[in-house]
Amino acid sequence: MKVMLLNGSPHEKGCTYTALSEVAAQLEKNGIESEILHVNKGEIRGCTACGACRKLGRCAYGDEDGVNDCVEKIKDADALIIGSPVHYASAAGAFSAFLDRVFYSKGTAFEGKLGAAVVSCRRGGASAAFDQLNKYFTISSMPVVSSKYWNSVHGNKPEEVLQDLEGMQTMRQLADNMAWLLKCIEAGRAAGINLPEREKAARTNFIR
Repeated sequence: MKVMLLNGSPHEKGCTYTALSEVAAQLEKNGIESEILHVNKGEIRGCTACGACRKLGRCAYGDEDGVNDCVEKIKDADALIIGSPVHYASAAGAFSAFLDRVFYSKGTAFEGKLGAAVVSCRRGGASAAFDQLNKYFTISSMPVVSSKYWNSVHGNKPEEVLQDLEGMQTMRQLADNMAWLLKCIEAGRAAGINLPEREKAARTNFIR
């Protein structure tokens, strides 16, 4: 079993990475493989609503900034954790653009995979950013994993994040809960319990 962790901070080894590293270390203690991928680097194009991904099965621009490679990595994983710093009470702008294209172009490939969000902030805005990120999971039929508190850490530098003892504990319990659920799903599959069959999508436009 493997968990992909996406670091959406512009700073590769900053506060968000510190939080994700705590999660990854605890996953390893539970026997779960993990990989942290830094995705917010260089220029990231926003979604242009061109619709090409519906025909191509991938983002038309995704080879330029790693979106398509990221989708393939998530497809091969059993769970996804997305981490972001808080910018104006929301996730980092470039990371939001990245996630929009990842989740729009992936089709139904992420259904049934576990999802969790982690946010890092200096002081405020964590809960708003946390809510924003969780919506990527709930629109994709991905069960959301919780911890003992909202998954946030506080600090302006990595060493300050490490001093947030409650935040670090929240990261470890998130990992424990995710590992437990992954093992439960594996046991369920072994017993012949699979994902439910999906109805044909009904798309409603409220104007008509």
